Amino acid sequence: MSCNEEKNMGFNLTVNWQTSPAEEGEFCRDHSITFGSGQTIQASSAPEYKGNEHLVNPEESLLAALSSCHMLTFLAIAHLKRLPVASYVDEASAELGKNEAGKLAVTKMILNPKVVFAEGVEVSAETLEKIHEKAHANCFIANTLATDIQIKY
Repeated sequence: MSCNEEKNMGFNLTVNWQTSPAEEGEFCRDHSITFGSGQTIQASSAPEYKGNEHLVNPEESLLAALSSCHMLTFLAIAHLKRLPVASYVDEASAELGKNEAGKLAVTKMILNPKVVFAEGVEVSAETLEKIHEKAHANCFIANTLATDIQIKY
């Protein structure tokens, strides 16, 4: 493979659902997700869709993927610019609504990253904005989604 060729990477996971007791006329939405890394989480649908409120739901998983991807891309850019980050916290949110086709969809995702740089490192608001913009433009997940994604910082 030459330096200019891009290697396609693949990712996999296993979703496992088994029947279990539920109310008459209903079904249990609880299931497990085992990632290619070997980690397993318990999941369900959102409580609004008769799921278990104590388990991760697909909407949260999607938001987590976006937030995590943006953060990792931001950290990589900051590292390349020699701007060490001490902490990064994102209190992200998502909204369900109808899309242009009238289908229920995640219609808005809002990232609220709070970045603290290492002691003695001064970063202007303009530089911070540029790093976030570049992180968004290069985030694999953001480039995959067809929804309004906002980043508030």
